[in-house]
Amino acid sequence: MAITRRDLITTIAMTGATGAVAVTVGTQPLHAESETKAVPSAAVGLLYDATICIGCKACVAACSEANDTPPDTRGDGLHQAPTDLNEQTRNIIKLYKPADGSPPSFVKRQCMQCLDPACAAGCPFQALHKDPESGIVFWTADKCIGCRYCTITCPYHVPRFQWQGYNPRVTKCELCSQRLDKGLKPGCTSVCPTGAVIFGPRTVLMMEAKRRIKENPGRYYKDKVYGETDNGGTQSLYLARVSFDELGLPELGAESVPAKTLRWQRRFYQYFALPALLYAGLVQVIRKSVKGHVEEAHEREKETGLRAQL
Repeated sequence: MAITRRDLITTIAMTGATGAVAVTVGTQPLHAESETKAVPSAAVGLLYDATICIGCKACVAACSEANDTPPDTRGDGLHQAPTDLNEQTRNIIKLYKPADGSPPSFVKRQCMQCLDPACAAGCPFQALHKDPESGIVFWTADKCIGCRYCTITCPYHVPRFQWQGYNPRVTKCELCSQRLDKGLKPGCTSVCPTGAVIFGPRTVLMMEAKRRIKENPGRYYKDKVYGETDNGGTQSLYLARVSFDELGLPELGAESVPAKTLRWQRRFYQYFALPALLYAGLVQVIRKSVKGHVEEAHEREKETGLRAQL
């Protein structure tokens, strides 16, 4: 059973923060630490090949237009040239320049659409959730409480929080789902002049990546497809000629971040839920007892004229 913001506020009003904590952790399902997430049945994603990216940033402009976000011109007031993902930028092209003078490499950064997303695992109200069919990780405004746990738990530092306005949002790439509903491709893949980023079913993208590696011996770093198993697997896949870690894609191993840490925390807090509820109940009993004692003392004082000694 998922807890809503209304449930939390009501619980705080009735039992205090301790009871709210107990209710929050007590409603979360407990998964086995060894559980691995299966690839969704109709999982879609991106394949980005850094070796053929020319850094034109057409995808950045197309992303902004497709998602109706204002161009980020805060750099010089004229050009759309954000330096990183932010509340206005869901997709960005960065340049990696090796210190030893070897050839540089561009890299495209956006949501990785993890098979086991840490942002969703860390969200206490499931405002971030993974679609069971497409595998796209969505953000739902009416469930978000603005805690920003998603920005902390994501190992790729993708979700960004809007600090301006009375009702701020969490922004991240959702593969232009509004375009997918119309039978169109994501904005970034529809304009790339070299085909450096393509869209399709994850299984097809994986086969394409393997084909490129096989047909181009020595071209790709360790003949590896980043995202095949990294962090439990992702739906945004990468090919590059340089170390992925240098491109900002950390070596996380095959086990996802939630499998490593968050489920152990969930287990701890679930065992903590019962003592917390008992403590909340004890507090209510003590409050009722004290209230009854005070009322009785006032009645005796009226009868005898003597103040009770507490």
